[in-house]
Amino acid sequence: MASPAFLEPDAGVLGARDEIIARLRELVPEGSVIADEDGRRAFETDALTAYKQMPLAAVLPTSTEQVSRILKYCQANGVKVIPRGAGTSLCGGALPLADSIVLGVSKMNRVLDINFENRTARVQTGITNMGISDAVSPRGFFYAPDPSSQLACTLAGNLAMNSGGAHCLKYGVTTNNVLGLQIVLMDGQIIDIGGEELDAPGYDLLGLIIGSEGQFGVVTEATVRILRAAEGARPMLMGFSSSAAAGDCVSAIIASGIIPVAIEFMDKPAIRVCEDFAKAGYPLDVEALLIVEVEGSEDEIEDLLARIQEIAKPFKPAGIRVSQSPEESAAIWLGRKSAFGAMGRISDYYCMDGVIPLGKLSEVLTGISEICERYKLKVANIFHAGDGNLHPLVLYEANDPSQAERAANCGAEILELCVKAGGCLTGEHGVGIEKRELMFTQFTRVDMEHQMRIKTMFDPDWLLNPAKVFPLELHPS
Repeated sequence: MASPAFLEPDAGVLGARDEIIARLRELVPEGSVIADEDGRRAFETDALTAYKQMPLAAVLPTSTEQVSRILKYCQANGVKVIPRGAGTSLCGGALPLADSIVLGVSKMNRVLDINFENRTARVQTGITNMGISDAVSPRGFFYAPDPSSQLACTLAGNLAMNSGGAHCLKYGVTTNNVLGLQIVLMDGQIIDIGGEELDAPGYDLLGLIIGSEGQFGVVTEATVRILRAAEGARPMLMGFSSSAAAGDCVSAIIASGIIPVAIEFMDKPAIRVCEDFAKAGYPLDVEALLIVEVEGSEDEIEDLLARIQEIAKPFKPAGIRVSQSPEESAAIWLGRKSAFGAMGRISDYYCMDGVIPLGKLSEVLTGISEICERYKLKVANIFHAGDGNLHPLVLYEANDPSQAERAANCGAEILELCVKAGGCLTGEHGVGIEKRELMFTQFTRVDMEHQMRIKTMFDPDWLLNPAKVFPLELHPS
């Protein structure tokens, strides 16, 4: 895959590297600055591993006050800052620049307060999604957003990209589950937005910051909603003779007014790989598979599953299997949650993240197949079908430059197809560097100039996560 264009590094910053590192070490506890080559290599990429760039250094603060001191120093000395959670970004959102430092929040992972009466939790943003749920589950609560990487991904990255997950169909994405933020601006100011109340007066700054990809400030604390866990939940598997039939079934379920907890889609290549890994009992003789989960009391579950099976009949499901035990349910979800990792065992892949209207699902799936055939590349489709968030995995050989280039171009065409179908470039992975040069596909220059004015208001010198989101020809430097 071709390397992305980088900003020309600041020679003055590069030349002052030793001085910058020495000063950073004065601002944080001993051992919090990583400056040796082997240590920095751990931060040279994120989960979009095709792109790599060593930073000047990485710094891992343990408090909001330390973050404030770091940013204030970097602002005064023109040092670029790349905020980082766990580095699970699939769009190059945490990719460093040669003249930047990486500011990681992984050590800021404490639960600060839980208010079960108000159903909120205040946490540091280095905590994992699963860590929040683990903290509140003894009282029967959970934190809803559940990306496949929820064991590893941090709230910080979820806030940056407005991540969702399998169960966002019913419970919403990150922005629907956050009530308040503490954010440190580039000049070191610490501000609080929102809180425990359901709605804050004034402008919706939460909606502005969540999804801003670390370009406005470093979020160090968040107040999130916690929800009472349902009485029960049960998934079922439905196989289909074609991806188009499965896509049409999804549209019919949503059109009926039933909102399952999740509707997940896999096509045949994905089914086989996930079954080999998880041994979940996925059918191997179908072209597409839906995992549909509902929740409630036992009577509600039985009623909803029966109604969904009735809705599915016109699409001639090749097989329907309802989970009969918690162990079987766990295995079904293990296969889906492990899908990206399981696919990585057999091939390099380029993971896309487009969104489309549900009514265009079967049409776009057909289009994706045609695009990949034209590029002579295989594709596996695994995605959140209920909200139209597609994750085609374009398979290629990373050590073959020709295949890598074809995969990148193929992925770009898939995203352009999503936009033409009335969708958008990203649902939960973000723009980062991966989709940066595709932004003109969805937005006009005027659209982006207005967005850039907001970025400039928060970060006048464009030091926070620069070279992301906006095409480089628009970058002020």
